Amino acid sequence: MKTTRQYTMRARADATNQTRERILQATYAASETKPIAAIVLLDVAELAGVSVQTILRQFGSRDGLLDATVEYAVAQVDDERATTPGDPEAALKVLLDHYEKRGDAVIRLLCQESWDERVRAITDAGRDLHRRWVSGVFESLIENQGRSDTSEVIDLLVVATDVYTWKLLRRDRGLSRAATQRRMQQLVTSLLKG
Repeated sequence: MKTTRQYTMRARADATNQTRERILQATYAASETKPIAAIVLLDVAELAGVSVQTILRQFGSRDGLLDATVEYAVAQVDDERATTPGDPEAALKVLLDHYEKRGDAVIRLLCQESWDERVRAITDAGRDLHRRWVSGVFESLIENQGRSDTSEVIDLLVVATDVYTWKLLRRDRGLSRAATQRRMQQLVTSLLKG
């Protein structure tokens, strides 16, 4: 009897976690197509296939849901951008994969930061995440060259690999993904050569 109860409790916990995951995925998907301020619980519930009450039970409030979604999104972005330090070409491929998947949504998010405090906190965290990524990938290469301008080069690499740089080349100029990657690679290579 005890085994059956443990199994039932585990199955309920798994179902609850799956529901939570679906809700977070739905909220994240909604944030990629509409302003954060326009996301309402009913829309998220429909996308996730749950009731509004289920969302409130899981997250307490709309703010709780949005806060949890930010944590979920950061983890997704970290996973998507994971790369081996010291390999600029592989790192740029990973970054371009990420921008191809999320770049347009990030640009839409950046457009909201001037009028939405929550979004401003998200974009500030995104900028910090990108700088840490750049430092993690390139800092050892710069230091191994014995250069004294590491901080300056990191600043320039942040710009060379930024989502706005991708947007200028990929969306505004209409270049292919391969051409965009080549141009960004040229920027990175030039900066690393000093």
